Amino acid sequence: MIKRNLGQVADMCGGTLAHEERDSNIVIHGITRDSRDVMPGQLYVPLIGERFDGHEFTAQTLAAGAAASLWEEGCPVPEELEDAPLIYVADTLSALQRLAASYREQLNVRIVGITGSNGKTTTKDLTAAVLGTAFRVHKTEGNLNNHIGVPLTLLQLDESIETAVLEMGMSGFGEIELLTNIASPDAAIITNIGDAHMLQLGSRAGIAEAKLEIASGLLPGGALIFNGDEPLLRERLAVITLPDETELVPFGSSDDCQWSAANVTVDADSSTFDVVSSQLSAEEQELLRGVFLPVPGAHNVSNALAAIAAAYRFGVSAAQIREGLAAVTLTGMRIQPVTAFNGAKVLNDAYNANPTAVRAAIDLVEELQGYRRKWVVLSDMLELGPEEAELHRGIGAYVTPEKADALLTWGTLAQYIADGASAAFAAAGRAEDVRHFENKEELTAWLREQLSSDDLVLVKGSRGMRMEQVVQALEN
Repeated sequence: MIKRNLGQVADMCGGTLAHEERDSNIVIHGITRDSRDVMPGQLYVPLIGERFDGHEFTAQTLAAGAAASLWEEGCPVPEELEDAPLIYVADTLSALQRLAASYREQLNVRIVGITGSNGKTTTKDLTAAVLGTAFRVHKTEGNLNNHIGVPLTLLQLDESIETAVLEMGMSGFGEIELLTNIASPDAAIITNIGDAHMLQLGSRAGIAEAKLEIASGLLPGGALIFNGDEPLLRERLAVITLPDETELVPFGSSDDCQWSAANVTVDADSSTFDVVSSQLSAEEQELLRGVFLPVPGAHNVSNALAAIAAAYRFGVSAAQIREGLAAVTLTGMRIQPVTAFNGAKVLNDAYNANPTAVRAAIDLVEELQGYRRKWVVLSDMLELGPEEAELHRGIGAYVTPEKADALLTWGTLAQYIADGASAAFAAAGRAEDVRHFENKEELTAWLREQLSSDDLVLVKGSRGMRMEQVVQALEN
């Protein structure tokens, strides 16, 4: 975590100490924006939102042990805080971001920034696992991937950390550009371009433009590791200006990708594949045959290729790459295999959903064999904009009788998924295998009665639909 005296902090964030002569040598140990979990010695950052003002809790936070606090100049200082160790700033959020950017400049750390429509968190976990075999590594925790979370993550870094893996999320133009210019990554990964945030960005081309903002913050000579199978990224790269000496590193299945996979096999718990790259020596190529990944799905093999490309650039050996991938533990609810009450296999993919991610999960279900019945349980995909009904119907059409034995849906928009699937299932004489339910409880109760111990169930929906409740009900 950051350890600096208040004089240094004021300089780094563009602030002014209220009592410079007295307080400049006070040392802060870390940052907090939450008055409820302050630790002794931390700097408190009172952020202002639509319905809250963190300044109201400054006295409480200082009393709980905070060493000092930022203070926005436009806010009157109450009498009880006139003698407190405060740093006056024009805007507390901007000061937090500036402090993080300055701290990053002072650190001897190499950073990988990760964005994309799908797979950011999985790729973050994979990249950190591989880098962790060779370096002291820190990765984004939880959902700290926005204009507040990325600065907080940087300020969490201990000065002994050698590499950091930062997830960068967004919902509109300009947000990734802000984050990448705070973090100044040595390498940036774009996992893919999907349909998430169509409501805000208007089109997949707009999404590609927004995701490619990550390149603007790359350090000179940095690497842009991108999905080479996405034409929109290649089209945009042909017309934008990149930082000096940026190396383009495509991964995927296209012929000109630097990193690709061969002999991919998957089951419900894992995947294996051979790494293919012109960057590898013959000995390294041999070491990266039959790589074991304890995560199912060809889309996760693609995520692993991005992690491998970043790690190899940072000097991680082929043997260490293999070791790191085999030992990875993913953040929950990303194709997470769990066991139902009767022994059936459930794939908990309930963290989030958009059309690209849902199709990838359905592809995985199609690949998996040896089950009595394969159930696909889907709910609404949110924030898709004016085309949301048609996009949901398209997912329904994608769930054919050849890919799954039954489709169960819940949610207002998910009705369109059921509608889209009905024709194909009816044509196969299996109209009854597409069912829409009015609530999760009804769906779960019905499925529990039908489920056999040798069945497979995929559960997926947007975060707001909380489809993990279905998984939990099937487990208990």
